[in-house]
Amino acid sequence: MPEYEAVIGLEVHAELLTQSKMFCGCSTTFGAPPNTQTCPICLGMPGVLPVINRRGVEYAIRTALALDCTIAPVSRFARKNYYYPDLPKAYQISQYELPLSEHGHVAFVLEGAEKRVGIRRVHLEEDTGKLVHAGIMEEAESSLVDYNRCGVPLMEIVSEPDLRTPEEAAEYLRHLRAILVYLGVCDGNMEEGSFRCDANVSVRPKGAAELGVKVEVKNMNSFKNVQKALDYEIRRQIKALHQGEHLVQETRLWNADQEITLSMRSKEFAHDYRYFPDPDLVPLVVEPSWIAGIRRNLPELPEATRRRFVQDYGIPEYDAGVLTASKDLAGYYEACVRGHHDAKTVSNWVMVELLGRLNKDGKSITQSPIAPERLAAMLDLLAKGTISGKMAKEFFDEMYASGSDPADLVKKKGGQITDAAAIADIIQSVLALHGGPVAEFKAGKQPAFNFLVGQVMKATKGKANPKVVNELLLKALQNA
Repeated sequence: MPEYEAVIGLEVHAELLTQSKMFCGCSTTFGAPPNTQTCPICLGMPGVLPVINRRGVEYAIRTALALDCTIAPVSRFARKNYYYPDLPKAYQISQYELPLSEHGHVAFVLEGAEKRVGIRRVHLEEDTGKLVHAGIMEEAESSLVDYNRCGVPLMEIVSEPDLRTPEEAAEYLRHLRAILVYLGVCDGNMEEGSFRCDANVSVRPKGAAELGVKVEVKNMNSFKNVQKALDYEIRRQIKALHQGEHLVQETRLWNADQEITLSMRSKEFAHDYRYFPDPDLVPLVVEPSWIAGIRRNLPELPEATRRRFVQDYGIPEYDAGVLTASKDLAGYYEACVRGHHDAKTVSNWVMVELLGRLNKDGKSITQSPIAPERLAAMLDLLAKGTISGKMAKEFFDEMYASGSDPADLVKKKGGQITDAAAIADIIQSVLALHGGPVAEFKAGKQPAFNFLVGQVMKATKGKANPKVVNELLLKALQNA
C-alpha cells in the first residue's frame, strides 16, 4: 500500500579470518569435529582469564576505516548476560557503551541512483556455540550443541535505519560483504554462517517522522532470503495495521520453506541483558600510529575498483559491477586484460562463457580450470584470425575440461584456414555438387547462399575464415 513505508536497519555479524579465537588460542578452523576446538577459557571455566586477540582488533579497525568510521581511542568490553544452551559462560563478551568505532557510512548504486546508508557502530565480540536440532527448530525433539564456534572473533556492523525497501537491504548487504572480502577480514560465506544478518524492520505512514513498532527478523542465510523475508514482513505489518491490529516488538524467524516469518519471542531491551564492564579485560587503547599504519595498507575497495575499470578499460558500468563483485574475480579479469588488449572482449568471455560455466558447476573463480593467461592467449588467437569464433568456443570447452594451452590446441587441431586459393578450390567443389542451390541463388533466393556457405564450412570442418568464404563464394556465384 503506497500510503505506508518501511524503515529497515541491519545488524551484520561477520566472523573474522583469524587463526585463533578472540580471547584464547583455540583454532577457528571451520568444519572440525564437534567440541574439539575448545579450552577452559572459551568454555568459561572458573578462574580463567581471557586475552584480547590483537589481529582481531586490527581487522575490526581495518573495516571501520573502510567504512569511514571514527575509531575510539579507548573502548571496552562488556558482559552481555543471558542464558542459552550455546553460551557456556551464560554471558557473551561484547562491546556496549564504549564501542571500537562509530559514525560511518556505506554508499552504493541501485537502479542508477546512489544510496548512502549510515553505519552506527562497528564493534567486536565473541561468537556463540551452535545448536544442531533434530529436525526443524520449532518441532525438534532434541538438540545437540557444538562449542567449536564459541569464542570465534565476531565483528558486528550496525546500520542506521536508512533502508526503505528489501531491494536496498539486499544490495547494501552485497556491497558490505564485498568490502569485507576485499579487505581480507571475512570470507563472507553465508552458508557456513561467517556472514550473518539480522534485520530490524517497522512500517509507518509515508512521510511520518515517528518510527513504527520494530520487529527483528533472524535466520536469513542468503541475500535472496533477506529480500524475501523483509518483503513478507513488511506486507504482514502493513496488513495488520490496515486491519487495526496491534503490533508488538518481537523477534521473528524466517522460515525459508514456507516463506513466512514466525514469532520466536518478545524482543528484549538492552537493560534485560544487564551489561556491565568485563572485570577480566582492561580497556582497549588504540594508538593513532597503529590506526595510521592500518590505513596506509588498506587495499583498493570494490567501488573504487569499479570506477577504475570503467575509466581505464572503457567497459560499461554493468560489466564493471559484475567483474568487481569479488576481489578474486576482479583480479582474474585484470590478469586477462594484461594478456589481451581488447578489454570489452575479455569482459564478455569472462562474464558469459566462464562465469556461466562456473556457476553451472557450482564453482568460484578461484576454481577456474582456465588460467587467465590462457584465456587471454586464446582471445589473441581469435583476434589475429588464427582461429574462428566457432573454433574459439571449441577451444574454450576443451580448455575448461582439461586446462589445455591454446597454443597446443592449435598444433593439435590446426588453425583457421585463411588461404584464399585453398578456400576457392573447396568452393568450386561445393558448387559442382549443389547445382540446385546455385540456380536458386541466381533466381534471387538468398537462403540458397546461406546453404552454400554452410556446405563450405562443413567441408572445412568449420575452419575456413567465414569472411573470406562469403567474399569468394559470392564472386564464384557471380561468375558461374
